[in-house]
Amino acid sequence: MSDGLDVIVVDDDPDVCELVSATIKRFYTWGKVLSFTDAKAATSYCHGRDIGVAIFVVDVFLGGASGFYFLDAIEKKFPTAHSDAIIITGNASDDIVNMCVASDVNHLLEKPIRPYALQLAVRAIAEKYLKFAKKLFQDPDFAKSIPRF
Repeated sequence: MSDGLDVIVVDDDPDVCELVSATIKRFYTWGKVLSFTDAKAATSYCHGRDIGVAIFVVDVFLGGASGFYFLDAIEKKFPTAHSDAIIITGNASDDIVNMCVASDVNHLLEKPIRPYALQLAVRAIAEKYLKFAKKLFQDPDFAKSIPRF
């Protein structure tokens, strides 16, 4: 179990997966950066986690499956998986943009990924959790109102 907000990278190309993970590790300090080249292994890992919150960086095409299918497969365990995802693709066509919009994915990056774009997208997702945590610490009444699972 991690003590922070982890980033889970899923890309079937080992070189891209390693490059994206290494780029994120250079700036990300709020949790672990985990990478998977096999969508089934990533799905199994996600289903086995105690905490159902993470940031996902997912390739749109994962061999025989799609990144959207991966997000759908973990949605019960990670209810915010789609809104906490960054989809990456080699060709950001209208169809892929429409799939992102329909799936509630707000971040789409085209390969080759610019490191600053990746950093800003990851930071945008992390920021909502950092602000929420700060509010919990600063407002005890609000913290008491949050249901415990």
